[in-house]
Amino acid sequence: MSRFFFSAALLLLAVAPARADPPPGFSRLADVAPDILQDMRYAGSDNFTGHRVPGYDAPQCWLKTDAANALAAAQAEAKARGISLVVYDCYRPRRAVSAFVDWSRNADQATKPEHYPRLDKSQLFPQGYIAAQSTHSTGLAVDLGVKGWNFGTPFDFFDPRSWTKSQTTRDARKHRDALVALMRRHGFDNYPREWWHFTFKGVENAESYDAPID
Repeated sequence: MSRFFFSAALLLLAVAPARADPPPGFSRLADVAPDILQDMRYAGSDNFTGHRVPGYDAPQCWLKTDAANALAAAQAEAKARGISLVVYDCYRPRRAVSAFVDWSRNADQATKPEHYPRLDKSQLFPQGYIAAQSTHSTGLAVDLGVKGWNFGTPFDFFDPRSWTKSQTTRDARKHRDALVALMRRHGFDNYPREWWHFTFKGVENAESYDAPID
């Protein structure tokens, strides 16, 4: 009987799919900062397209190693203050960006009330809410918030109310400013039209990638 189970275990190992490695110079955030909550929206249907996005075959955050280490340092500071970061998107394969372009041109408006209530979807690219060439594809950009904090709007709410310096509630203003300050101390700059979007230093001329996340 033991020989049977040993043989079966070997068979399972032989047929189990190998875990794909991130591109060279990247790390899995779970290996660097396992205590950061990963709520990877594009790996499921809870996003502005309403569907899992091509290239997101697993709900995992991949980042360039320097950016991942810097984010781990930001989390360590956050934890010392009794709070914790949560990431919504990290590295984004180029095929996902192409899928966003295709989505912006189709007639599907199912997510309009939750994500772009005051805009036509065709305006999301021209107005800078979605980029045709995303810094996420370099592995140096991350979308995040703080668990339990109110930022005035949800993640991926495409509206001037989501601009980092827009008028909002007192708590949301305090939280946005605190997040920007925390991330800046660790080498990340905020994108002014999205309170959740931060880019690590060195993105200029950085290579973009299309490896799927799995």
